[in-house]
Amino acid sequence: MPYHARTFDHLKGLRGFSDRLMKSHLGLYQGYVKNTNHLAAVLLNKVKLGKANTIEYAEMKRRFGWEFNGMRLHELYFENLSARPVPQRKASPLYEKIRQDFGQSGTWERGFVGVGGMRGIGWAVLTCDPLSGRLFNVWLDEHDAGFPVGATPLLVMDVFEHAYIQDYGMDRPAYVQAFMKAIDWRVVERRFESSTFRPGLAMAVNKRRAG
Repeated sequence: MPYHARTFDHLKGLRGFSDRLMKSHLGLYQGYVKNTNHLAAVLLNKVKLGKANTIEYAEMKRRFGWEFNGMRLHELYFENLSARPVPQRKASPLYEKIRQDFGQSGTWERGFVGVGGMRGIGWAVLTCDPLSGRLFNVWLDEHDAGFPVGATPLLVMDVFEHAYIQDYGMDRPAYVQAFMKAIDWRVVERRFESSTFRPGLAMAVNKRRAG
């Protein structure tokens, strides 16, 4: 079954992001969906034709990771933004985990903003390690390099220039601040609560390691 581009109508009127910027960004996302479908079909056909050992197949297979991750990361990014942002709830399990792993919410935020301000193009992502439950702010170089294996993305911020240059020029810090004010923390909390982290499993694994 092919993938279908989503509309993300809830982003209309997003504060700090012009309609022109969002239209352009959504158009870019649609291109990732189209290319993912195209490459999936072409790669399967090459296998059927016995061409899985060709240079063309290898290069398209590498490209598939770029297109698929670009599609999925943009969906996560658009999902955790809202024209009606919802603040982080201090009573939520995620807030308590942030305090546990970072000391306090402000420390986490400074670290996340710091990742978003790193030189280069990529993504800033708050992730949860499903085995230990530990939270990390990570940098994804491009789309397909730097993501911890098995980690669950909780909060995703696009820091490619196409995400902000039309509105903010090269003032990335201003864009990052606009992003932080537009987060729908209900989405982020749901991702955390539905992650594959199971405390009992983590304890069992740690016990085996200690033994």
